[in-house]
Amino acid sequence: MTLWTSDDAALATSGRVTRPFRVEGISIDTRSIRPGDLFVALKDVRDGHDFVAEALRKGAAAALVSRIPEGCSEADPLLIVPDVLAALTDLGRAGRARTKARVIAVTGSVGKTSTKEMLRAVLSHQGRVHAAEASFNNHWGVPITLARMPVDTDFAVIEIGMNHPGEIDPLTRLTRPHAAMITTVAAAHLEAFVDIRGIAREKAAIFNGLEPGGIAVVPQGLEVSRILLYAARRHAGRVVTFGPGRGADYRLTKVQIEGDATIVQARHAGKPFIYKVMTPGRHFAMNGLGVIALVEALGVDPAVAVMDLANWSPPRGRGSRERIFMDILDEGQSFDLFDDAFNANPASLGAALDVLAGAKPRDGVGRVMRGRRVAFLGDMLELGPEEHALHAQIAAHPAMRVIDVVHCAGPLMRDLWEALPQEKRGDWYPTAQELAARAPHLIDAGDVVLVKGSKSSKVSLVVDALRKLRQPGAAEIFRG
Repeated sequence: MTLWTSDDAALATSGRVTRPFRVEGISIDTRSIRPGDLFVALKDVRDGHDFVAEALRKGAAAALVSRIPEGCSEADPLLIVPDVLAALTDLGRAGRARTKARVIAVTGSVGKTSTKEMLRAVLSHQGRVHAAEASFNNHWGVPITLARMPVDTDFAVIEIGMNHPGEIDPLTRLTRPHAAMITTVAAAHLEAFVDIRGIAREKAAIFNGLEPGGIAVVPQGLEVSRILLYAARRHAGRVVTFGPGRGADYRLTKVQIEGDATIVQARHAGKPFIYKVMTPGRHFAMNGLGVIALVEALGVDPAVAVMDLANWSPPRGRGSRERIFMDILDEGQSFDLFDDAFNANPASLGAALDVLAGAKPRDGVGRVMRGRRVAFLGDMLELGPEEHALHAQIAAHPAMRVIDVVHCAGPLMRDLWEALPQEKRGDWYPTAQELAARAPHLIDAGDVVLVKGSKSSKVSLVVDALRKLRQPGAAEIFRG
């Protein structure tokens, strides 16, 4: 299906077309480009213009450029503009303007991507849903998501993130959401902010772009909730709160972890209701409650939403759980892996440790015949001047009482490692690469294993190393 014609794209960007084209998608990476895509030659670590010729060879229908790249000519399908990023933003603005979709924006210190995926799941049976496949939430990811939106979309879910002050406001004004949700506010990106109140003010900027009469969904019970509510009431036609406190419109009353599921009791308008999330974690319960509040405020059938929420599970790197079978003949020779290696700050790490603490290892298998709760942790980044103290403080988290051993990688995680009791202190290595090389020797059958860290810490290498222990076909045999 045609996403953009050359005429429409040229009108949106005020660009010049060298020859007519029709595109079916948008890409910024030649490694994942598909035939029919518009290749956008952004400048980042490398200049995208260096890859235009390759993109066209791979089947790109056209390229968005600021000059004719080497290896190309006027005979190639090019859309030439003064500035590629500005033109991409214009394309996103036009994509937003031409659709009648109800647009939802999501931000928060923790849980943005998981909440976006929950919304995709609960809205998918209520209409055509558009949302980014990856965590496209910055100054180029949001325009790409909007520019990729099909005209006939019914619901669009846009994730908006930030690293520095002033980043959310232009993105929410570009998105123009009908509803906006903040998942939570916690100590993250403190390198760029004085304190958590500054983070809250930046997150609250998501309400600046609300359409007239729009809906603001706000977490209640945080120390900065007043800041969020003040901004929400200034810009929203309706404000809905969620959280564990008695004053919340949607109040969490009980969370129960049962194996791989989280069963939640809540109340709204004086009436109790129950919902389930098919992954363990109180933070997933809270995100789910915010999702239910948002979709009901939009007028979506809440009963259908609750049922569809039960079918959602987190994507890889966001807290997903899997069993790694190491022996194709012996089901017991396996361990459970929580892959939460995409991002980390003190709040999300605490939530992940709670999940690990609530998981049940299996005894009677493996070398030591006693299942353990094992954590592999990489540095939490962008925490500012208090980064060393914030890492060390994790040793006092209540979940640590039942976690058996903690392996660490990175200079900041050295502070946590040194703060741990000797009996819980596993290995420490300067880099995740070194820890990954040792990781297969540090786990045993029956263990429950958590891997968590900021993306740039590269702790996902530990996940890769542990997944290599899987015997091909074993999962199908034991579950089949």
